[in-house]
Amino acid sequence: MHVTRGFTGRPRVSDPGLPPGQYDAGDDWPVLSAEVTPDLAATDWSFRIDGRVAEPRTWTWAEAHALPTSAYDGDIHCVTGWSKFGVRFGGVSLDAFLDMVRPATTATHAVAYSHTGYTTSLPLADLTGGRAWIAFEYDGRPLPAEHGGPARLLVPHLYFWKSAKWIAGLRILDHDEPGFWEQNGYHARGNPWEEQRYSGD
Repeated sequence: MHVTRGFTGRPRVSDPGLPPGQYDAGDDWPVLSAEVTPDLAATDWSFRIDGRVAEPRTWTWAEAHALPTSAYDGDIHCVTGWSKFGVRFGGVSLDAFLDMVRPATTATHAVAYSHTGYTTSLPLADLTGGRAWIAFEYDGRPLPAEHGGPARLLVPHLYFWKSAKWIAGLRILDHDEPGFWEQNGYHARGNPWEEQRYSGD
């Protein structure tokens, strides 16, 4: 797949709250996906963590909702150039899930995978310490399917392709294993403040 460098579109606005090369999307929330939106009911959703962990585990919708709730209030940034300020997601901190499976001391990375088969890779350090969530709600309402509902991974300090929609699980690894966009030219980490859009940035 060819990756085109240098997205064009709306003019970039100088704002200290915007990462370089981004614009404020305002009330818009563009829908961008690498695949067709699935018809996935909450009752059919599950989430699993396995790999380099002491106790691999799968949670049903009800079991995930029984964990302590947590919210993210802040901003999100897409690699295509838009940023959205003042969003609110509700769900469960990923730390709550990881504490139950106990990653090995040798674990360094994770591959997040969706119920659609989409994958993305992340350093484990970007998923811990209150920096990532399994999100079920947006702005107090169930997360819409086109935005990853019934549940998506939320890693808001990285470009939004890392926040896998329709999240199905994490595979914990002792090495980096590139996911879909990483295999197709995108950056391994994707820090918007360092403008890590593409491999080599």
